[in-house]
Amino acid sequence: MRPEQNPQPLDETDRRILAELQADGRMTNVELAGRTGVSPPSCLRRVRRLEEAGYIQGYHATTDGYKMGWQIVFFAIVGLESQKQSVLSGFEGLVAAMPEVRECHMIRGGGDFLLKLVARDAAHENQLTARLTSAAHVARVQTLQTIHTSRALPGVPVGAMNG
Repeated sequence: MRPEQNPQPLDETDRRILAELQADGRMTNVELAGRTGVSPPSCLRRVRRLEEAGYIQGYHATTDGYKMGWQIVFFAIVGLESQKQSVLSGFEGLVAAMPEVRECHMIRGGGDFLLKLVARDAAHENQLTARLTSAAHVARVQTLQTIHTSRALPGVPVGAMNG
């Protein structure tokens, strides 16, 4: 799904609200209002407007996968035999049914899809890779295992937004 081509413009207060929520989505509306310099009712109206406009797409907790038994993070570049819409949609349906696939991006140059996956161990990683390579219309799969992640920020750099 593509975002709106002409989203409603954001003012500086909207940007501050987005930056604060992106950094800490659990704060109360009163705390958010204080940090952004607006009254709590005005802040709540702005947050609801930002949610309705699709700038805020949800709230979640960031969990530690390693502590939860997901020892391996890896990426897979997947090339398909065809770029027909039915083949692309079929592949997206396959990975949507795999909870270990945490991100799926259709890409240009060097493959058709870039996936981010998690696995419990090397055997599980091999099973997931085999599932991808044996899927219908998959021509090639290249995997890249993460050794260390030094930066994984949520969202986008709000201060660099135009609008």
